[in-house]
Amino acid sequence: MAESRPAKKTNKPRRFYDYSLLFTVIFLSVFGLVMIYSSSSYAAQLKYENAAYFMLRQAKIALGGFIIMLIISKMDYHWYARFAVLAYALSYILMIAVSVVGIERNGKKRWLGVGSLSFQPTEFVKIALIVMLAVMIVQMGRNINTRNGVFLILVTALPISGIVAANNLSSGIIIVGIAFVMLFVACKKKWPFFACGFAGVGLLAFAGPIATVLEKLNILHDYQLGRILVWLEPEAFPSTGGYQVLQGLYAIGSGGLVGRGLGESIQKMGFVPEAQNDMIFSIICEELGLFGAVSVILIFLFMIYRFMLIADNAPDLFGALIVVGVMGHIAIQVILNIAVVTNTIPNTGITLPFISYGGTSVLFLMMEMGMVLSVSNQIKLEK
Repeated sequence: MAESRPAKKTNKPRRFYDYSLLFTVIFLSVFGLVMIYSSSSYAAQLKYENAAYFMLRQAKIALGGFIIMLIISKMDYHWYARFAVLAYALSYILMIAVSVVGIERNGKKRWLGVGSLSFQPTEFVKIALIVMLAVMIVQMGRNINTRNGVFLILVTALPISGIVAANNLSSGIIIVGIAFVMLFVACKKKWPFFACGFAGVGLLAFAGPIATVLEKLNILHDYQLGRILVWLEPEAFPSTGGYQVLQGLYAIGSGGLVGRGLGESIQKMGFVPEAQNDMIFSIICEELGLFGAVSVILIFLFMIYRFMLIADNAPDLFGALIVVGVMGHIAIQVILNIAVVTNTIPNTGITLPFISYGGTSVLFLMMEMGMVLSVSNQIKLEK
């Protein structure tokens, strides 16, 4: 009888899955729920007779978003490209619908309602634009380095960002920032982007005089000029526009090195308005101190590092650009939120990703994380 030969071993590539990023998302989400409970328990008890009201609502949406994230992460990310144009067109429809039949809260139409549910279409616009720009840049190839290529990207991003900015300036800024980051990575010439960065710093330095001129030309609204004046001198408006800024700064200053202790914030007791929303970072500083604030920033930096690692090892340019777009979104939103809370820039109303209260925000952020994890899952590792 012939001897049976042992089966020849083949080095089949195995799939990579970034569990470090997954655990980071879980940690930030759980930490966010803890801080939402801590910062909102006093107000929730007074208003709803349930100290955990805001935390429970956020937890339900975060759990649903987490399940959606896991499903998306197991999909082939190339599938998104088929719906890029449709999603981009839908983003215009949704934003026009908000302007016409949107739900008005605090004087702004930013929500669309379906029965008892409501959501902010601006979060959908961010995802749609990331996929659309990724598809366009891949199709352009080397032409992205030409003026026509850059112009086409700008023509795609600026109109929708302008519509968004009309009712939500902060989201409009983020959408422009996403396009800026994706172009920066795709283009060979980097100096125009650095020039734009320095121009932005110069704009902040002369924000007061520029804003006054724009207001006289009816380009800037009165309330927007007011925000800039409050930013420049919050002490001059202690009971009006500067109230929230000053109370947030008091919270940050009183935290010291290690903070008052979790749950021991004083400013959350009616002093900082809607403490669980945009100003939650000030409560983190007050309760956990400088140590807690720096730790949160380091965790976000680690998340950015994981994005960079996945983008660098992505199977193709399309996957890399999706990750870069999401990275730009998260990074810009974190920077702007912390800058607003510390009064480095004018108040624009931006949530802290995964931590601030906001169902729409956390749901679509989870979707974006699913997209990034789906790219990581397509990375092949040799045994």
